[in-house]
Amino acid sequence: MMNKNTVLGWATFIMIVMGLLLIGLGAFRYNDVAGWGFGAVGVGFFANAWVFSSLKGRV
Repeated sequence: MMNKNTVLGWATFIMIVMGLLLIGLGAFRYNDVAGWGFGAVGVGFFANAWVFSSLKGRV
């Protein structure tokens, strides 16, 4: 059974993977203004993953 820390760990991992995917899409797939948007959303995913990672031992 998964406890709260395990769920936060998996959420952090999934958000890091999604952030890398979005930054990769912005860098390599879209060369116009949409690429900047994908990159910004990817950085936002990293920020959320950082928050989840810092909450892991406190919840």
